Amino acid sequence: MVTKKTAIVTGAQQGIGAGIVEGFLKSGYNVVATSLNASKTLTATANLAVVDGDVRDRETASKSVKAAITHFGSVDVLVNNAGIYLTKSFTEFTTEDFNAVVSVNLLGFLHMTQLAVHRMLKQGSGCVIAISAALADNPIAGVNASVPMMTKGGLNTVTRHLAIEYAKQGIRFNAVAPGVVDTSLHQEVTKDHLSTLQPMGSIAEISDIADAVLYLANARQVTGEVLHVDGGAHTGRW
Repeated sequence: MVTKKTAIVTGAQQGIGAGIVEGFLKSGYNVVATSLNASKTLTATANLAVVDGDVRDRETASKSVKAAITHFGSVDVLVNNAGIYLTKSFTEFTTEDFNAVVSVNLLGFLHMTQLAVHRMLKQGSGCVIAISAALADNPIAGVNASVPMMTKGGLNTVTRHLAIEYAKQGIRFNAVAPGVVDTSLHQEVTKDHLSTLQPMGSIAEISDIADAVLYLANARQVTGEVLHVDGGAHTGRW
């Protein structure tokens, strides 16, 4: 009999993904951590399975779900964290940029979610959480991320659609939309500048995003929600 819940986390090698893995483990979950080179920074334990693979490859999703079933017996939570973010003027985005962003942010979501939901339907329960972005709802002048935000806005939309589609099967779908988070992604920008991009004048920590994910993983009456962790940036101009 399965007693501990199991979470699959994509993009788990570093940054927000690694923080989410740590948060689940500290909360008593079993975790399957997957990313392109997850085994370089993560070591498998009794409660942690590590899967190397490209999220764009459906086989990575298959291996991740199989690892969850083989090692832990269930797939209770899927966190679609893997993503590509880049900024440049809209007219400078190339076809290669577009294909890279879409294949990771959307195709990766499709592969992982389809296979996880197949398992969740057999269980009669489950929770899928996407990592979106506050910028999808509230553009900031000077932060030119239009093409990546096409995909993040898509994640918000599919989250709401799937919440309705699978509500009667007991599967919940939500998203966490971070604002500026203190990760290596922003290492070339000063914290003083980054703090101006959120109304509260502070930068979110990785643990803030992990806390939001854990809340949604356990909030049995919350589905179809996009939870912003952005110091209020999504509410408008400041």
